[in-house]
Amino acid sequence: DDQAMCSSFKQELLEAKHNFLNSGGNTFKIALYTSSASLGAATTAYTTSNEVSGTNYTAKGNTLTRVNPSLDGTTAITDFADTTWSSSTITARGALIFNEDTSGDTSVLVLDFGADKTSTAGDFTIAFPAADASNAIIRIA
Repeated sequence: DDQAMCSSFKQELLEAKHNFLNSGGNTFKIALYTSSASLGAATTAYTTSNEVSGTNYTAKGNTLTRVNPSLDGTTAITDFADTTWSSSTITARGALIFNEDTSGDTSVLVLDFGADKTSTAGDFTIAFPAADASNAIIRIA
């Protein structure tokens, strides 16, 4: 896995295919993947290939709670609330955020955890970084 904002997402922003507003915005999801997954900037859509399976994990992962886009200085940012798979048994190396409302579940970005992360009958949580110009999970400078 390579951590990246997906190239197709950058183009689709200019085509108005993604709406991050809390009210009336699209449904974004986060799916978890094993170390065998081949995800990166060239990933264009959600795939079941090498998606994790485990207790309290369902295909396509969790629905994310959006945080309205804003500006931090001259950088546009948006964020998601942290998400948790409760009482889960999962081993994941990375994740894919995708837009479930677009045809084909188009990709937004790939996360690489740097190593396998595991929960055993416990919480598996994705904690998103601070929503600011230097750290927000999605930022356009």
